[in-house]
Amino acid sequence: MQDFTARRTADTPDELWLLEHPPVYTQGQAGRAEHLIAATDIPVVPIDRGGQITYHGPGQVVAYVLVDLRRRGYGIRELVARMEQAVINVLAAQGVTAARLVGAPGIYIDGAKIAALGLRVKHGCTYHGLAFNVDMDLAPFAAINPCGYAGMPVMQCRDLGVKLSPPQAGQALARALLDTIYS
Repeated sequence: MQDFTARRTADTPDELWLLEHPPVYTQGQAGRAEHLIAATDIPVVPIDRGGQITYHGPGQVVAYVLVDLRRRGYGIRELVARMEQAVINVLAAQGVTAARLVGAPGIYIDGAKIAALGLRVKHGCTYHGLAFNVDMDLAPFAAINPCGYAGMPVMQCRDLGVKLSPPQAGQALARALLDTIYS
């Protein structure tokens, strides 16, 4: 992501990368060590996105959003809102009502986080993105204050009866991101 963003020109097309990570905690630029509240054998990797600490693992769809905001004609807050809307739309298509939480980027259902966002902007271009909990082991979240919020509950699609596999959820999320980012 960093190399792609550093090499971008005004003509470089935007990209959307979908993947699942092996188990890893990522600690954002402003991340504070006290948000790792229990020792585990899962590595903690400092990264250059915004935000605190989060967990990534199999069964979670990660979407890296490599967008030239100058070409889009809007700023980072608008991109975050559009990314959040994409997750809300994917869940709505499955009969699930999700929402934003004021002051806490991400998507929530009854106060539990189902998707986290963390971005970086360099030279008007974004990288990093969002993590959408689909069908995963949520236990590693117990060792952190997710996104810096003590006691923040997390959830996943499987807990809601949503029967999308991670690849199916990834494809639905990709379509929704393309619709919201480029509309």
